[in-house]
Amino acid sequence: MTTQHTYRVIVRGTWEGLTDEARERLLTEVEQHGLGAMQFTEEGSLTYDRVLKHFSFRYVVVSDAQDGEEMASAIAEDRAETTLRASGYGHGELRSTATDMDTMKINYKGRRASGAA
Repeated sequence: MTTQHTYRVIVRGTWEGLTDEARERLLTEVEQHGLGAMQFTEEGSLTYDRVLKHFSFRYVVVSDAQDGEEMASAIAEDRAETTLRASGYGHGELRSTATDMDTMKINYKGRRASGAA
């Protein structure tokens, strides 16, 4: 059995070739996709602003640890591409960054190393 890790992946892109209908739909829903919508979820949360230049998706991806962050990024980019295509939203190249939550170190503020004066 392989070990599964949980990754948080941010997929970023720019809107390109939006139809008037798509632009109108995005602007109608802009309040639902602002800073308050930034959550990492399996289905992904889309964020953008009124300018309609850039957008991002935030995903939680569970994948084999041996495949690493690269595979988690590829999975998230595929999910974003599928969502954008299904919605009829034109976009440019997608870029992503992934963080392995199972190997991430947590620094607790105010904590001192033992023996520190």
